[in-house]
Amino acid sequence: MTQKVRVRFAPSPTGPLHIGGVRTALFNYLFAKKHNGTFVLRVEDTDQNRYVEGAEQYIIDALNWCGIPFDEGINKNERFGPYRQSERKHLYKQYADALIASGNAYYAFDTPETLDFHRTDHEAKGKTFIYNWHNRLKLSNSLSLSAEEVKAKLNAGDEYVIRFKSPQDETLHLKDIIRGDIKIDTNILDDKVLFKSDGMPTYHLANIVDDHLMEITHVIRGEEWLPSLALHYQLYKAFGWDAPEFAHLPLILKPTGKGKLSKRDGDKLGFPVFPLQWTDPVTEEISRGYKQDGYFPGAMINFLAFLGWNPGTEQEIFNLDELIATFELERVNKSGARFDPDKIKWFNHHYMQEQNDDELAEAFKKQHSELVDIDVNYIALVVGMIKERATFISDFWELTHFFFTAPNSYEEKDSKKAFKEDTATLMSELKNIIIHIDEFTVEALQRDIKGWITKNNIGFGKVMMPLRLALVGALQGPDVFDIMFMIGKAETVKRIEKAISTI
Repeated sequence: MTQKVRVRFAPSPTGPLHIGGVRTALFNYLFAKKHNGTFVLRVEDTDQNRYVEGAEQYIIDALNWCGIPFDEGINKNERFGPYRQSERKHLYKQYADALIASGNAYYAFDTPETLDFHRTDHEAKGKTFIYNWHNRLKLSNSLSLSAEEVKAKLNAGDEYVIRFKSPQDETLHLKDIIRGDIKIDTNILDDKVLFKSDGMPTYHLANIVDDHLMEITHVIRGEEWLPSLALHYQLYKAFGWDAPEFAHLPLILKPTGKGKLSKRDGDKLGFPVFPLQWTDPVTEEISRGYKQDGYFPGAMINFLAFLGWNPGTEQEIFNLDELIATFELERVNKSGARFDPDKIKWFNHHYMQEQNDDELAEAFKKQHSELVDIDVNYIALVVGMIKERATFISDFWELTHFFFTAPNSYEEKDSKKAFKEDTATLMSELKNIIIHIDEFTVEALQRDIKGWITKNNIGFGKVMMPLRLALVGALQGPDVFDIMFMIGKAETVKRIEKAISTI
């Protein structure tokens, strides 16, 4: 690859960044970093009617949290700025005019009422109205009108749009890195509007001009833009510019595998579809985010990488550097990728094991007022013992509460199972053994308690089950000797005495 790779992620600030958009940004980022290139963020905000306050900052914050920040864009290395399309609108008219001058575009003066009439008329006949070669000379445009008529309309201030003149009877041979060679018959293409009557460009013109001026070498975007590929190729050709290489990513499908994943699917099935929590500035409705739900950014990125891509090996766990080294667009699938909310939990569970215990302890302590006076080093030791059972930090309290507070009650079913007629006597004897253990270590506890059980030919379950119940309040938790060591001799004895008197 002789050119320096430059890719762009170009979202619209019409709301929070969907998980599908994050996946698009990720694949652009991985490709750029793989080839020592530049990842550009451009905000496509020409549709001011759909602009949502705060959405642009949300996009930036989301990319930063995910660990895939842009190299160039708004307020950052502004080599080709500005990076908001609304601040570039002065550029586009000259390019639309250049297309008219070269015969690749034309003025169209058709009123909305006229176009509605033709659409309705076609529908009544079971047809679809397409504005192109087969009817353009019958409509009101600079191809069907004389030069004087066109000049008169422009001078009179008549409203117009500028349409691309799609060729007739040609076959386009297009290339897509993911989908291979694509053939398109130009007779089925419509003459897309490039410049609107309000003086603003459409996406088609603006993104081609911006990609060219920003020297974008590869356009990696969602499958929904595949129908626009023919027009975009033709625009590059009409301008006499080299086109970038294109790659269209597969859709992210609902968990059922049918249809595109939406926010409604997340709401219905109980998982977020946005990286960060979002509060709608108008309705104040709050949408969940992966960060606030307790997911690690690395887990989310690892999960998203596998939505449509695979490394060709059995390896599933990748850190970001490994993803960069392994990623290839040629290994992205054409077919849609099913979103599996259980799979991202699986990734998060794995990433939990990789986290630093001290950092987890700090985060855990912030979540629970009961821990405010407890040494964070003690909390870290506890976390290290139980995190293999956790998927989220929010799971910690249920798994560890007995390390910090004595049980207030005992599971009724477990009590009936663990405490028999002779249990109180056995527990009293066990208490005396514990009291007389001088060096209160896990090894000493195991040696003396197991030795006593074996010597007296007592079933292990007859001792260990009620002991666990006394310490935890239920028949669950990590090794009982670890619990005893962590809470200390005095607290262990106290809990056994309480269980004897209560149960």
